[in-house]
Amino acid sequence: MKRYAFALDLKDDSELIAEYEAHHKKIWPEIRKSILDAGIVRMEIYRLGTRLFMNLEAEDAFSMEKKARMDQDNPKVQEWEDLMWTYQQALPMAKPGEKWVEMHPIFVLEG
Repeated sequence: MKRYAFALDLKDDSELIAEYEAHHKKIWPEIRKSILDAGIVRMEIYRLGTRLFMNLEAEDAFSMEKKARMDQDNPKVQEWEDLMWTYQQALPMAKPGEKWVEMHPIFVLEG
């Protein structure tokens, strides 16, 4: 199983944040399908203020590059991404055009 962590910011607007969370209470079925079809078996998004943290667990064969190609070729995913960008803003360290920035583990405890 592969694990990934990403961060992104929301615009600092309580109404927009509430709308963003409402969209995630019932994501579009096509978005759910695209996530699962890519090999992601679990996705969680957490929020603290305007900061978002996303945790992904994916099958061993999962590829971020393949997921990006699948998303690019899926009009419904592009529609969702455009809508979500209404609420989101890039992190200060993000590259041009980059939304979710991958985080790298600095500590892991296994029992």
